[in-house]
Amino acid sequence: MTQDELKALVGQAALAHVVPGSIVGVGTGSTVNCFIDALATMKDQIKGAVSSSIKSTERLQAHGIKVFEASEVESLPVYVDGADEIDHAGCMIKGGGAALTREKIVADLAQAFVCIADESKLVQTLGQFPLPVEVIPMAAAQVARRFASAYGGQATVRQGVVTDNGNIIVDVRGLKITDPLAMETEVNQWPGVVSVGIFARHAAQVCLLGTPSGVRTLSFAR
Repeated sequence: MTQDELKALVGQAALAHVVPGSIVGVGTGSTVNCFIDALATMKDQIKGAVSSSIKSTERLQAHGIKVFEASEVESLPVYVDGADEIDHAGCMIKGGGAALTREKIVADLAQAFVCIADESKLVQTLGQFPLPVEVIPMAAAQVARRFASAYGGQATVRQGVVTDNGNIIVDVRGLKITDPLAMETEVNQWPGVVSVGIFARHAAQVCLLGTPSGVRTLSFAR
């Protein structure tokens, strides 16, 4: 099966986690696009969605799915999103699509995070995928120096990218993230960091992993 076919497989499988009559949290990215397309087949069974990006909002609306602002809801039963990497504890690296801050906001509203990904995203230790960090522009050089001194990481500004919040993305290479929660907690305190793309505080409860033999379900104790 191709990677696109695996994405479509897990996008369809995620429908089983959608609560009828609810508002669904929807992430961002190519795998989530497959979920949005699948969600359109049951749009009459849900109230609508809260989206983590302008692109996802546009796709949802094109399917006739009502999109609510995050400020309009107090909680969501489930948030469905992809990952750039996920470890065996459900911690993730996210932000390849530059939507990490809004993804965390929607994930924080949700009672459960369902990650959808192909099996290439499952890793023993996070960090092979460059870690995205949303940064206020004037702090970019300062944040890069701190990554070098604290973690030995090499940070570069992602060229030509401005987030939906008007900030930049710094990608950090050369990391081995053995304690995702500790690194997330520390980096989020650095001046100028809007959000770091480690999802440990908002780790997945379930991962639907696309494999050539079908969807493999990983459950993580919380």
